[in-house]
Amino acid sequence: MQGKLNIMGVFPDEIKAVAAINALTETVWKPDQVHSPIPSHKISDALKLKKSRVGWFTLIGGITGFFSGFALCIFTVLQWDLIVQGKPVLSWISFVVVGFEFTILFSVIGNVLGLLLQCRLPDYKGLELYDPRCSGEHFGIVASCAENEKEDLVNLFEQQGGDVKVFS
Repeated sequence: MQGKLNIMGVFPDEIKAVAAINALTETVWKPDQVHSPIPSHKISDALKLKKSRVGWFTLIGGITGFFSGFALCIFTVLQWDLIVQGKPVLSWISFVVVGFEFTILFSVIGNVLGLLLQCRLPDYKGLELYDPRCSGEHFGIVASCAENEKEDLVNLFEQQGGDVKVFS
């Protein structure tokens, strides 16, 4: 039984990395991971990534926070009946401040939660397939192949202008 090899092509610039992704998608191999030192729309377009759903977590967190802030104010006022000079017990205008602050708080919590869940963080397995050069100025593309296809994939990365690193 043949094992899978993970092969990384390390490219000096974004143009070569995009060309390598396009060349890789025309073969039987698919990019498993792409490491980039900067956010890149060209790489995202080449990978044909879907739009992130993290914004939905932020929206749901904000809506939850808004209603939670109002609910906390209403609950607090109804627990302590402090009627002052005949004014209404539920003073909605002052609750807006608490509702606004809870909206911000829960939006941030929802955003962080969505980021962790959607990006599947923490990803300790991904650290095994990483080259430190990708933190500085290089772009890395990891693809997996069978052992008998190793030379073909290495040649593909080298033809596109990248250095090759093989992980077992």
